[in-house]
Amino acid sequence: MSAWLATNLIAAALLPPLLLVLLLTAGLIFHRRHRRLSMSLILLSTVALYSLSTPWVSGLLLKSLEISTPINADAFKKADAIVILGGGRRIDAGEYGGDTLNGISLERLRYAAHLHRSSGLPLLVTGGKPGGGTLAEGRIMQHVLHSEYGLATRWVEDAALTTWDNARLSARQLKSSQVQRVILVTHAWHLRRAVPLFEAQGLSVIPAGIQFSSIRLDSVLDVLPTPAGLRDSTFALHEWLGIVWYKLRSIFA
Repeated sequence: MSAWLATNLIAAALLPPLLLVLLLTAGLIFHRRHRRLSMSLILLSTVALYSLSTPWVSGLLLKSLEISTPINADAFKKADAIVILGGGRRIDAGEYGGDTLNGISLERLRYAAHLHRSSGLPLLVTGGKPGGGTLAEGRIMQHVLHSEYGLATRWVEDAALTTWDNARLSARQLKSSQVQRVILVTHAWHLRRAVPLFEAQGLSVIPAGIQFSSIRLDSVLDVLPTPAGLRDSTFALHEWLGIVWYKLRSIFA
């Protein structure tokens, strides 16, 4: 078993929905001998499932990760390059006849193309092949930028398996070209984890987030559970778990 797979299995067990399934299962197992503990676990998993599935709670969790506001044009003058973090692939997508980018990666790529056209700054894409597949994420991003946006990519990093790898391996290429200041494109909820990792490599980082969250209660629908709400809560909790993991890693390294 690879270290990447082991890490992701542990993370899955600590995050919804698997964590909630494990709590519910434990509650059912303890039902006969430990009635009070059983009911507590069942109640906890039920309340957590409902809360985490609401758009309002997921919005609060995502908002807690945001460290910046949308980038403005003045920032372009302070940067040397634009770095785009991959957000995942669809492996062996039938309609494309092979590996392609998932929706998260495409959202980041589209915004980076917009920033590039506004600034003229060179592009770096980063992402390897976590979970297998044929094509590295960085290579697919390069292809999409060229074939669908008509844009050239200056640097391609295609070995990273984690955000830590993205920062470490991208910094090598950037520094070899005397690049020190970068605009970092990723989702707003990913910046709290990503920015310090790039700064730790000696780069000056200007965060360029997308999809900033709302915490307003505009409708009764905001407190009704939805699949998208649970997904977004899981994204947020995954980020906080990753932040804690990287801090522990730096302490004991």
